[in-house]
Amino acid sequence: MTAVTAPIPRDDLIVCPHCDAAYTLSRPGHGERAVCHRCDTVLIMPRRKAGLQIIALSVAIVILITAAAIFPFLSISAAGARNSVSILDAALAFSDGPLVVLSLATAALIIFVPLTRVLLSLYVLVPIVMDRPPARHAAQAFRLAEALRPWSMAEIFAIGCAVALVKVSDLADVSFGPAFWMFAILVVLVVVQDNFLCRWSVWNALSKSKRS
Repeated sequence: MTAVTAPIPRDDLIVCPHCDAAYTLSRPGHGERAVCHRCDTVLIMPRRKAGLQIIALSVAIVILITAAAIFPFLSISAAGARNSVSILDAALAFSDGPLVVLSLATAALIIFVPLTRVLLSLYVLVPIVMDRPPARHAAQAFRLAEALRPWSMAEIFAIGCAVALVKVSDLADVSFGPAFWMFAILVVLVVVQDNFLCRWSVWNALSKSKRS
């Protein structure tokens, strides 16, 4: 009869999530970062008070996503007719017939997936930053937030809008609504939040609470 042994956790190693290169764990100081020598992926990047900054950015992103989805994004005038459209209106423009799936997917990738990611991050980070035990199923929530990261396409939508505006401007008068500027700020905040977040620190905090 063969005995089954449980895997022994190795707290002295860190593995690159992109190329699977393993390194002996050496925690960098604040303001420094540990980078994979094979693929240049940032492995550890601790910052002072980064948790509070990320929470503040996340709250701002939630407000901006909600407001940008409701307020007018663009106003187009042509031949005496004027029409304003919001991001949600644009995403659900083909909500009738067989294209309803495309409309729902567009709305999800532009609005709901980024919003879900931010809410999951808040769910995980707020108890950790407040020095409280992690929320229930925090590890699964953070894993889901990371899995949704490639599907959060707010930046792609912004680039697509820029290309479309160049073409439409020759045919009609285009003016930006308040949601356009909210969305522009939103894209910048999402990039800053991703760069501020040290994923190793989050996983380390979650694993420490689990062991204790």
